[in-house]
Amino acid sequence: MSITLYGIPNCGTVKKAREFLAAQGVTYEFHDFKKQGVSEALIAGWLQQLGWQKLLKKTGPTWGQLPDEVKASIVDDAAALALMLEKPNVIKRPVLERDGQVLATGFAAAEYERLFP
Repeated sequence: MSITLYGIPNCGTVKKAREFLAAQGVTYEFHDFKKQGVSEALIAGWLQQLGWQKLLKKTGPTWGQLPDEVKASIVDDAAALALMLEKPNVIKRPVLERDGQVLATGFAAAEYERLFP
């Protein structure tokens, strides 16, 4: 079983997820968006599993700084994919994946407790 946590290390939500996994003794690989990037194939796979509405983070400063016409143009997976490749910070973090299946986006303690009792 291979578990990967995707995100950026200085994100508060990612920090909470990492602390939880460490406390539970869960072995995982951390993939840093900033240093390692994210591929089109990876994001496309996530979009296929989740849809753009669940994967797109509309609460952060990156989204807030986008022009209104760009925001309005994100209406499907293809448009979201293009934006996420250009600006990975609009991906809801962290993305928790096990053996290629997305288990969670963001961090909710109750959800992680269910996944890793």
